[in-house]
Amino acid sequence: MSQQQQMLLGSKERSLFTQVVKHYEAKQYKKGVKSANQILGKNPNHGDTQAMKALIINAQGNTEEAFVLCKIALKNAMKSHVCWHVYGLLWRCVKNYEEAIKAYKFALKLEPDSQQILRDLALLQMQMRDYEGYIKSRRIILQSVGPRGKNSTSRQNWTALAVAQHLAGDLYDAERTLTTFEETLRLPPSKSDNEHSEALLYKNTIIAEMGETERALDHLEVIFQNNLDRTAVMELRAKYLLQLDRKQDAEQAYRALLARNADYRAYYEGLREALALRVTDTESLKALYDEYAKKSPRSDTPKRVPLDFLHGEEFREVADQYMQQMLHKGVPSTFANIKALYSDSAKRNTIQGLAQSYLEKTHAPLANGSPEKQVDGEKDPAGKQSSFEMSVLYFLAQHYNYHRSQDLAKAMELIDKAIAAEPEDVNLHMTKARIWKHQGNSRKASETMEKARSLDERDRYINTKAAKYQLRNNENEAAATNMGKFTKKDALGGPVGDLIEMQCMWYVTEDGESYLRQGRLGLALKRFTSIYDIFEVWQEDQFDFHTFSMRKGQIRAYIDMVKWQDHLREHPFFSRAAISAVKIYVRLFDKPHLRDESLNGVNGNQKMSPSELKKAQKKARKAQEKQEQAEAEKADAKKTANAGAEGEPKQEDKDHKGVKLVGTDEPLADAMKFLIPLLEFSPRNVAAQQAGFEVYIRRKKYLLALRCLRAANSADPSHPMNHEQAIRLRHTLKSLQEPLPAKVSEVLEPELSPLISSDADLQKLNSDFLAKNSDSAAHVQASLRVRQLLDPDTTDENQKDVIRTLAVPSVSLEDAIRGLDLLNDWGAETRYRDDYVAAAHGRWPEATAFTGKTG
Repeated sequence: MSQQQQMLLGSKERSLFTQVVKHYEAKQYKKGVKSANQILGKNPNHGDTQAMKALIINAQGNTEEAFVLCKIALKNAMKSHVCWHVYGLLWRCVKNYEEAIKAYKFALKLEPDSQQILRDLALLQMQMRDYEGYIKSRRIILQSVGPRGKNSTSRQNWTALAVAQHLAGDLYDAERTLTTFEETLRLPPSKSDNEHSEALLYKNTIIAEMGETERALDHLEVIFQNNLDRTAVMELRAKYLLQLDRKQDAEQAYRALLARNADYRAYYEGLREALALRVTDTESLKALYDEYAKKSPRSDTPKRVPLDFLHGEEFREVADQYMQQMLHKGVPSTFANIKALYSDSAKRNTIQGLAQSYLEKTHAPLANGSPEKQVDGEKDPAGKQSSFEMSVLYFLAQHYNYHRSQDLAKAMELIDKAIAAEPEDVNLHMTKARIWKHQGNSRKASETMEKARSLDERDRYINTKAAKYQLRNNENEAAATNMGKFTKKDALGGPVGDLIEMQCMWYVTEDGESYLRQGRLGLALKRFTSIYDIFEVWQEDQFDFHTFSMRKGQIRAYIDMVKWQDHLREHPFFSRAAISAVKIYVRLFDKPHLRDESLNGVNGNQKMSPSELKKAQKKARKAQEKQEQAEAEKADAKKTANAGAEGEPKQEDKDHKGVKLVGTDEPLADAMKFLIPLLEFSPRNVAAQQAGFEVYIRRKKYLLALRCLRAANSADPSHPMNHEQAIRLRHTLKSLQEPLPAKVSEVLEPELSPLISSDADLQKLNSDFLAKNSDSAAHVQASLRVRQLLDPDTTDENQKDVIRTLAVPSVSLEDAIRGLDLLNDWGAETRYRDDYVAAAHGRWPEATAFTGKTG
């Protein structure tokens, strides 16, 4: 409390104010509010108390009320550092870090020596990557006197300053800061001082980053004996020796590392460079790996790596020995371990031939004899297949299921034979489920994976696989039930609520995509927004590590974390969710009636007359009201079980179905929340750029749409969507009632013309594109979408041509499903859709998407 504010209170009120602070820190919010009200009863305009009450109210979830009260506190005590500090904390809670920093700086003007405000300011500057400001704050903290004496005696303050200088790119000052602290130590740290050990290694990496490899090596030799992270020291030493071209010493260093861990590939790569062995020198390389295979007979790496560089008969011999050893042992991951070799067709064919010879018993046995007691192919006394033969069947089923060597009929035949011999083997049923998946039969895939789960109900992995396959088959409730076997029984929101709280991104993403396929856009948006929120939480979680890592001395891990956070939203799960969310918002813009959540899943892709639409709305709303009533009764029953620390029920999501999200009046503006970070962090993601184009062209931001188009074309020039979007952009510009401003045209035309000139005949251009790419179903579909746009009178012809794409030899199941979606988007006549489904069913008889008529 500021001195001026302290003078306004009596001794009893001052004691109560201390209690308010303690209650806030202990998260006893009700008691804190009660004590604050007692003070305000006698001193209604006491600013510091009002500020503390605002802080407590904010912690209870009433942010708007907290801001109002804090502004009143500032009005009553404009020169109180407490009020300004609290004001900064409130801005931080709503993630307005710029305003929070302003408030902290004003509070520091009033109370320059406040350690707490200084630390809060430094944290925000680090969070905002304001490294120059962070350096200044850390210098002030280092030079000031804290509650435990001089801050200059604390290692973590020196380390924090060095980290700030390091991240700002000032490596020389960072090293000097760490050295200065070492010189202030009166007594040498103990050998078990992990913090000191880590600081020395951090200093060493800074020296290396400065490009002074020789000095970094000398420093490493000094700290080698007493450093606790011996592996890191040995790895750095080997790396430095190799960089300094001291090959003989580097060889010894890498051999020492391999003696510790003979399964780490990077050590072999380092040793190869130290020995100056070329990749083409297969004889010397094989001798090297054979040496370590003998030294470490249980290690897999020295046996597996030669398969990468050997060819021809040498490859066949080594592959034969490796596969027989693995299959005799019954290692389930054998196929997963060698499928990377399938990019080479010769190696793929060799492996297939070897596996077939094992199955047909025409192979030569291992030179050192079979590791098994029984002979290959013999049945055991119970009449079952030998373990070797079972392993071969399992391997070949995976081989024929893999996309580079796919023959799904053979795969199914082999896996059925294996299951007949071992009906209780979980792995076999899982593989069968994958085969059904590749055949497009999501229903049978889900049922088979559920069968696998029932064979081992305590295994979390198979449980999650079963749930994933159920979501792919749009069985959301069944998937939630399965996941509920391993979640909190009384969790608010049920299993899904607990999975979101645990940040189980794969489930939330799959759940959202399932709802999207069903046309239940509100729930889909809710799930994708949950993914967005998870990444926001990860961003916020840095706050804890800015102090924790300094206190614990885990500096190298902290630096890695900061660099990882800078690229956080490049994560595939974020891209996947963001692209799907943007597509939903675009759909809501194009079809405003879908913003009525009661219509979600009701003919979302088909045209409806006004009377049909009204009837569907009424029917769907009744069903929704009934479901909401049942869910409300369940929620009431759980409120007591989900009480918080003070007996208050945890906050329930009032929009758990995403009604507010899907009912937005500005879908394109809401899409920007996902689109901006998506384009910033995934500039080479073609789907992201295409989603950006769809948003910007609807917002009439033609320059931004062109930028997305050019980026997509740069990332994948042959993508069929590039052709479609380029013509759409040119067609849109030609159709404008008013021409673009001159300055916009000056920028836009030179960039767009190389893709498609302003005087181009768009229909001829599209016809030429179709003729050139007639052997690709995806390109044909793109061309037909363009033809439909340029000439709506060709609708019948376009629908027939979509059906004809099924005759293209290279057409895939995914292409076929996109073709059906295209017909639905056009609102095609039932006869055309039925013909398409019938033709697709003839080509993919097991595919769930084509199992019935669409009318």
